[in-house]
Amino acid sequence: MTYDVVLTPTAEADLRRLDSAIARRVIEKLQWLADKIETIRLETLTGSWSGVFKLRIGHYRVLYTREAAKQKIVVHFIRHRRDVYKKVGD
Repeated sequence: MTYDVVLTPTAEADLRRLDSAIARRVIEKLQWLADKIETIRLETLTGSWSGVFKLRIGHYRVLYTREAAKQKIVVHFIRHRRDVYKKVGD
């Protein structure tokens, strides 16, 4: 069953800043995730990021939460791997 993908305003801004080829890869990977989320092993984060999942796309990371009851994926950040975890509290 396919989930809906919702981007927060921060994630939308992150996506707009990306090169078009990378942005296309991110969108394709999010569509794949929406189709496969119930059959794949999700990568969960720990500590202050508990309850948040990550999706790897080359050097970029997508941090998202899953709302299973609403069949929704909420994307919070799309950032380069060196920057993404520094954004706690932003």
